[in-house]
Amino acid sequence: MTPATESRSYEGRWRVFAVIVVGAFMAQLDLFIVNIAFPAIGRSFPGVSASTLSWVLDAYAIVFAACLVPAGRLGDLVGRRRVFELGLAVFALGSAGCAAAPSVGVLVAARVMQAIGAALVLPTSLGLMLHAFPPAARAGAVGAWASAGAVAAASGPPLGGLLVGIDWRLIFVVNLPLALVAILASRRVVPEVRHPDAGGRPDVAGIVLLVGGIGGVVLCIVEGARWGWGSAAFVLGILAAFALIAAFLWRCGHHPAPVVELSLLRLRPFAVANAAMLVFYVGFGAMLLESVLFLTGVWHVSTIVAGLGIAPGPLCVALISSRVKNLVGRFGARPVAVLGGVTFAVGAVWWRWRTGARADYAAEFLPGMILAGTGVALMQATLYGVASGVLPPNRFATGSGVLNMSRQIGLALGVAILVALLGVHPGLAAFHAGFCLPAAGGLAAALLALSLPSRGARAAATTLDGAQTGRAAAVTR
Repeated sequence: MTPATESRSYEGRWRVFAVIVVGAFMAQLDLFIVNIAFPAIGRSFPGVSASTLSWVLDAYAIVFAACLVPAGRLGDLVGRRRVFELGLAVFALGSAGCAAAPSVGVLVAARVMQAIGAALVLPTSLGLMLHAFPPAARAGAVGAWASAGAVAAASGPPLGGLLVGIDWRLIFVVNLPLALVAILASRRVVPEVRHPDAGGRPDVAGIVLLVGGIGGVVLCIVEGARWGWGSAAFVLGILAAFALIAAFLWRCGHHPAPVVELSLLRLRPFAVANAAMLVFYVGFGAMLLESVLFLTGVWHVSTIVAGLGIAPGPLCVALISSRVKNLVGRFGARPVAVLGGVTFAVGAVWWRWRTGARADYAAEFLPGMILAGTGVALMQATLYGVASGVLPPNRFATGSGVLNMSRQIGLALGVAILVALLGVHPGLAAFHAGFCLPAAGGLAAALLALSLPSRGARAAATTLDGAQTGRAAAVTR
């Protein structure tokens, strides 16, 4: 390709960026905005237990986790733009179903559709963007694309609080015009990209096994108290779930295009990063939901105030992540990740120690949220940096998908365990017990991070721009 031809081929790249970033922002906003709406959704369906309602969050996280890597392969096979637009349409249909849901069952089914759509959108959006920019400009473009995740995280709580204050269904309605505009614009400005030789057909059976296995574990956790922890239903349910997970792992070892390439887990730093990401996000998922429930249920603040109260946490993530690479460059990955896990745990311990029945946001809640946000920034950016430094270049996209899968599974498990800890009618004592879960997740991640490379991985880890933390759900081939 001559320089003139190359220049022409990249014309309009910022128009392409503008289109795909709308889809990425919309999908990533969902995590924070739906957590804020959780109490209001529960009030709309009186008589529905918290364990049943938790599937509004868990079903999305589990299906999203299982579909990430296969979605990237599907985009290579049939066309990234086609799959991107399909994902937008599916996400919009799921959002419409959520907004109109007459029951929790319909709402959960629509959330599954949203998860499938989001999994189709995020990996293909990154792939389309990388194709649209010349190599010299890709690092900056990825940083700008990833910033959509940080903006979504910071704006999700206050935006969600505002919309829920009117009607929680509006948090899903707003997705419809965004998706429609993105689809129409994509047809006009985004070129098609296909790489049919990059991998085989997605392993649908593997997806089903993973969803069934993780879903079974979550079901047993949230229903364990009602069934009885030693009951036949619980024991058989857990055994069946583990059997499905074992079948999934066997499938990954024998399928030509598995959901997870097990060979990547033989890279010790990558395996440790995945384990640390999973347990850290068990704590994060619990922390995010418990913050909303505590503020609205114990301090009885409005949803708008709760959203504003949570916003400093994700804002800290957005501000600090870009500076993490400098810390890793100076001290190494291990101490930065350990500090992140410990800081996150200290935030949860602060809430356990300081919060009472009477509201005192500035003295009791805000310090814990700032500590938690700081811990997330330090831990998450470092783990992505370690992964990017040890994976072969031709497996970075797949490896990112595996790491994000661990993240989503952790979120689902964190919500499930928290629901089991809080019980049916949680009081202050139950919330104090619940704060122990994010503390445990942060400390467990810090202990695992002690096995990360430190000085030896400095050069590789510092190549990660902290803004790339926002690509937490991105995988492409």
